[in-house]
Amino acid sequence: MSDGRRWLLALDTATNTIVVAAGEMDGTPLGVETFHGRYRHSQELLPAVSRLVERLGLKLADLGGIVAGTGPGAFTGLRVGLATAKTLAHELRVPVAGVGTAEAVLVTQPTGSAVWLPSGPRDRVAITRGRPPAIVGADDAPPWRVDNDPVSDRVDIAIDLDGRAGDAAIERGREALERLPETLLRLGGDRIRAGDTDDPERLVPQYASPPRGASAKQAAGGVAWSRDPR
Repeated sequence: MSDGRRWLLALDTATNTIVVAAGEMDGTPLGVETFHGRYRHSQELLPAVSRLVERLGLKLADLGGIVAGTGPGAFTGLRVGLATAKTLAHELRVPVAGVGTAEAVLVTQPTGSAVWLPSGPRDRVAITRGRPPAIVGADDAPPWRVDNDPVSDRVDIAIDLDGRAGDAAIERGREALERLPETLLRLGGDRIRAGDTDDPERLVPQYASPPRGASAKQAAGGVAWSRDPR
């Protein structure tokens, strides 16, 4: 695809599966590169972008916008992903749109679903539609409760929680990650085409751990992450 048509780049580093995806401006996928983070995001992310661009015959000069997954996720991965997206947007003078990783997962799931992610080495964070993220402590065994939701009526999607969640929830998480590149491109592409883009200087990630000094029990009622870019 070297005919000068604009294309989208989507980056997500919120989970252990790093996503680099290219698509048409309407969000139609063109190709995907995924790899396990292994705490080497800074060394591997840009090479993955280069491989995808070369494999698809794309040109960075034709890039029309960048979609950045904003989490929740781990500190290091999200920082690297957001910094890369914002740097590319600045250097190439293209718009950037942040899309919540968990939000993108929930879009493809039944109403009442909850996305579960690691929150530090032992706790978990749950994200459901219309509610603040909730932290569940390490001592709570699955199935976990989110606020006052009846567990029997909820569909759980567990991501990066192998050995810490049920088999069905883990399998749903794997399937959700397979759909994530396409969903990011679609949601981000919709925003960019509508002109609903983010100021790169104010685009910040959501972290999956409670604020420094707060225990999981203290944060269990919901975590409100700061949007302060500092």
